[in-house]
Amino acid sequence: MIDEKRVYTFIDDHTLRCGAEARYIDLVSEIGEVGKELLKGTDYHSKELHLSDAMKSEIGDCLFSLFALCQVLQIDPEEALANALAKYKKRFEQRGSIGSGK
Repeated sequence: MIDEKRVYTFIDDHTLRCGAEARYIDLVSEIGEVGKELLKGTDYHSKELHLSDAMKSEIGDCLFSLFALCQVLQIDPEEALANALAKYKKRFEQRGSIGSGK
């Protein structure tokens, strides 16, 4: 299991606190970097995905950014994930899909 407290300690130790808006923008930026690596890893959809070290690094950056956002919003990431999994399980049992159906 990932220990989000390591991220929180890192943020505090390096004086990296900031507001929710900045954390959200950082997360979106990091997700964009994952997209860029997906495109590069498939040579812009012309071949099968090659998983690179850069992709792994960008996923790590996303996790850091997500946990940092959780910290600033005072959201327990483990609880949020458990709630999401319960919601998806219920949807799957009722509809055979985890999508919101909207």
